[in-house]
Amino acid sequence: MLLEICCGNVESAQNAELAGAKRIELCRDLPLGGLTPSHQDILYCKENLSLDTFVLIRPRGGDFNYCEAEFQEILADISFCREIGIPGVVIGFLDADFNINIDYCRRAIWEAGNMQVTFHRAFDRCKDWPTALEQIIDSGFSRILTSGQQPTAPQGADTLAQIVKQAADRITILAGSGVTSDNVTTLIQKSSVPEVHASCKLNGQVSDINEIKKILTLIA
Repeated sequence: MLLEICCGNVESAQNAELAGAKRIELCRDLPLGGLTPSHQDILYCKENLSLDTFVLIRPRGGDFNYCEAEFQEILADISFCREIGIPGVVIGFLDADFNINIDYCRRAIWEAGNMQVTFHRAFDRCKDWPTALEQIIDSGFSRILTSGQQPTAPQGADTLAQIVKQAADRITILAGSGVTSDNVTTLIQKSSVPEVHASCKLNGQVSDINEIKKILTLIA
């Protein structure tokens, strides 16, 4: 069982490492759902932290139906992460009808090279998740970050269990949104997910070291 910490700033990333987390998702502007962090912050985490840094690549808030110019920006950020040795990126693409944009997915996977690639919670906006799951697997993604198509992962635990069953170890299912030390044990028991994703922010915008440690103890 692995805990990934969603870090909206470098201080949260530092706290995640101090608490003993093994992986973070680095982003910025969490109130917008997370956007691509600065290259400076990405470089800092790569050069100064020992944990794995996965980088969210999302140029704007709103939907996940990107124009070609936005997609080229995404490809450039993926390329930057690959070139400096980042181990993973987090991306997701839908069309205007809330289906997976398979062309963008495959082009982005190719750009990522040997990096692990997570399909983010755009998955939760898909109108037909069983079909979307198969398309994401076929495109070559490493994992899917999902709340089971509900506002929070605890609310979506039953659907998460169905997703895990259909995935059948062909892709990792990472449960995220609303995960805390108060609900993580029940969430894992109900859904059988192998990984969980949490920001662990108790006050303000910075991940709390003690909350991270508490979750790590509970899932050990």
